[in-house]
Amino acid sequence: MSQAQVSQAYVIEVSDRTAGIVVSDSRGFCFFSSDRAFDGLDGGYFGSARAAERAVRAHLQQRREGRGRA
Repeated sequence: MSQAQVSQAYVIEVSDRTAGIVVSDSRGFCFFSSDRAFDGLDGGYFGSARAAERAVRAHLQQRREGRGRA
């Protein structure tokens, strides 16, 4: 008898913005962007939902720092 795989999905929000969702599958947690600012991470895989959230926060911080230098 095979065991059905249960997917997990989590919404990731940072700075009052919904960045996207992560959905678990056999390869890890895949990020799906819901805000254009995070499209650079869209389709990326992470080892955990928390790792995806950290990547989203880092991505946002890099964008803010980049704007500050211009």
